[in-house]
Amino acid sequence: MAHSLHAPPRPRSLTGRLARGLALVPLAAMLAGCNLVVMQPSGDVAVQQRNLILASTGLMLLIIVPVIALTLVFAWRYRESNKEAVYDPDWHHSTQLEVVIWTAPLIIIIALGALTWISTHVLDPFRPLQRIEAGRPVPEGVKPLTVQVVALDWKWLFFYPEYGVATVNEMAAPVDRPIEFKITASSVMNAFYVPALAGMIYAMPGMETKLHAVINKPGDYNGLSSHYSGSGFSRMTFRFLGLQGGEFDQWVAKTKAEGKDLSREAYLDLEKPSEQVPVTYYKSVADGLYGLIVNMCAVPGKMCMNEMMRIDAAGGAGPESHENREKLQYDNRHVREGHEPPGATTPASHRPPRGQVQPEGMKPDGKNPAVRGSDPQPDRGDGPAAPQDPVAPAQRSN
Repeated sequence: MAHSLHAPPRPRSLTGRLARGLALVPLAAMLAGCNLVVMQPSGDVAVQQRNLILASTGLMLLIIVPVIALTLVFAWRYRESNKEAVYDPDWHHSTQLEVVIWTAPLIIIIALGALTWISTHVLDPFRPLQRIEAGRPVPEGVKPLTVQVVALDWKWLFFYPEYGVATVNEMAAPVDRPIEFKITASSVMNAFYVPALAGMIYAMPGMETKLHAVINKPGDYNGLSSHYSGSGFSRMTFRFLGLQGGEFDQWVAKTKAEGKDLSREAYLDLEKPSEQVPVTYYKSVADGLYGLIVNMCAVPGKMCMNEMMRIDAAGGAGPESHENREKLQYDNRHVREGHEPPGATTPASHRPPRGQVQPEGMKPDGKNPAVRGSDPQPDRGDGPAAPQDPVAPAQRSN
């Protein structure tokens, strides 16, 4: 009896422990309760992206699985208790093994590179769709549905310029009709993502990105923000409805019947940060509102970005830029000659050191560069053209 009480426990077999461990895998998958919508999409673009994931994973498993299997085989084959295994401590090279080790991964990397290059161009979000789904090209004469998307804090605003309506936190599209998304943001960078439809695309203030997609199955799908953008990020979701042709027309009619007017003032109020905003319909939209949002000038009296860029491309603001450029060219010639310009009006704190030339695109106050590059100021008809600097380029660089 004493012997049995102090007997060492019988070791568990490796096979039994491995079998019990593998049995937990399906249980863990059941407990996860995940809806793998990315692997079961309803739009052709998302289907192609799913296929790309599967193909890439399969190619990588061609190396991963054999390596893991051989690792276990070698560990078991050359264990200490196996006296039949050949022990050769002086072994250091095998040409056949080197060929296998390097050739197989190289072939897989080449295949992955080719697959990635092709998919990058075929699935370019800016590229219009060439097909509705596999074996079904886009019919001739079919016009894509344009949807202008604005990421607000923390909600989504959708414009339908073809129908003159807008919605908040709900959008719809006809089944099998190409969709052209034009996407921007009001304040911070975000990301527009409908997993069942296509991959995510960034929404950035002052810029417009695009996404082309199509929904092939009717249904009610989830859309979300996939880029952290503040405290309301987790609740920045919306509904995406895939509707048959007649149902989509009814949805548009419902939007017009139940909607309000989205004026410029109403948008500025909507733009304020808010969370869990209910679905809202707008039966009309102020003219050019989306363009004002993209150019960050929805606030009355604020200069638009495209206007600032136009002025910048023209060389500056107003006729005074001609006079400033002429004055700087005159002063720079005297600085190169090693003395102060006569009657210099530039403050000493803003003048370049003796012998150093002030950039010709800089105004005398040292701020607001008015000219980009060294090209001459174009004549816009509002003043005399600026004279050209007679100093040779080689002297100017000195």
